[in-house]
Amino acid sequence: MKRCVALLVLVTILVSCGKNDRGELVGVKGKRWFPEKPYGMSLISGGAFIMGKSGDDFAAVKDAPTKTVTVRSFYMDETEITNSEYRQFVEWVKDSTVRTRLAILADELGETPGAGGIGDYAFLDADPDNMTPYEQYMQDNYYGLGETGFEGRKLNKDIDIIWDTAEYPDENYVEVMDSLYIPLEEAYNGQRTIDVEKLNFRYTYLDVEAAARKKGKRKDFIKTETINVYPDTTVWVRDFAYSYNEPMHNDYFWHQAYGDYPVVGVSWKQAKAFCEWRTLNKNSYQKSRKRDFINRFRLPAEAEWEFAARGGISGGDYPWGGPYTKNDRGCFMANFKPLRGDYAADQALYTVEAESYEPNDFNLFNMSGNVSEWVDSSYDPNSYEYMSTINPNVNDPQNRRKVIRGGSWKDVAYFLQVGSRDYEYQDSARSYIGFRTVQDFMGVDKKINLNKAPK
Repeated sequence: MKRCVALLVLVTILVSCGKNDRGELVGVKGKRWFPEKPYGMSLISGGAFIMGKSGDDFAAVKDAPTKTVTVRSFYMDETEITNSEYRQFVEWVKDSTVRTRLAILADELGETPGAGGIGDYAFLDADPDNMTPYEQYMQDNYYGLGETGFEGRKLNKDIDIIWDTAEYPDENYVEVMDSLYIPLEEAYNGQRTIDVEKLNFRYTYLDVEAAARKKGKRKDFIKTETINVYPDTTVWVRDFAYSYNEPMHNDYFWHQAYGDYPVVGVSWKQAKAFCEWRTLNKNSYQKSRKRDFINRFRLPAEAEWEFAARGGISGGDYPWGGPYTKNDRGCFMANFKPLRGDYAADQALYTVEAESYEPNDFNLFNMSGNVSEWVDSSYDPNSYEYMSTINPNVNDPQNRRKVIRGGSWKDVAYFLQVGSRDYEYQDSARSYIGFRTVQDFMGVDKKINLNKAPK
């Protein structure tokens, strides 16, 4: 009798699961998907183009022979990442660093949320009476297994951080905050600032390339990176011998006057970390609204960058076509070094606002000039000879030379050409190198409403 009942239950389950498909193969139906155009980005519809130096290589570098390649569709930032946008990343890391240190000390002292003082900043799971079954399970089985022992624990972000020293709630709070600032002997003019060396962003990722080509367990290909996120502002002094650039060192990154200017002093590794944070930040919002996660932001491959820079103009020397760097009114088309020592001939001494000059036909600003841009590819002068013809990207983790494209405010016109290549070492930062990000376009239908957001 029990077997009959069990069989009846099984049949009922099978029938109920397929009650609307009439026994046909209709596929698994998920939520309706709405493609959402990322803020500040333009869609670059993929296609084929001739990559490389379309004109004479006057510098005789011979590292960019012409080659027909095809790239898939992707979104790209319309401007270089600005100081203001990068500061959002720095502020997020600073906020998380402070909250984590407060929560750790509260945990060590046995303080719980609602106890007042530093206890208000304790981990949310510090109070066992207010944990969900899932949080209890995770605490019992996983917490304490990571590098620090605090991985996976939730920070209390509902309470504001107190920055005014006169309002610090207790001595434990003072102890944590004091540890984040530079020592008193390093302060001057009454200014004691945050020690930027402590603003580190830690993230993990799966090395898909290695995992696909080698045998091993998934955990063998999970990599961890810890990156200090603050730009190197000393580049404004170190890049130029016998030159007075202290005002740029002092003010360029943090002052709101330069908020819309491109961030510089950022290494290739820091640019990669920014991409990871931007993905994390957006997906946190998506999760709070119960929406599907987006795919990740990343640096463009070298071929993607050149395809986007050309703006649909095949064979052009510059994003506007060329071969000239001035328009029909005699105005320069980009921010670069047009004459010997006359940096201001193009109406700009250093960088300009990221949304300056005319955009190319893909609505991308300053793909030539202003700041050179990091891309995801490693520099090999022979890479065009062996790279794939579909979505080509040569990125060798052992090769620390990473490609920069587009030329900058201190470069001559040759480096502004869309086919010109240059490089810098991945852990180096310069006063003339910035970056912009891309995101893969999911799907192939170009006629969809890209501005319609999910409700």
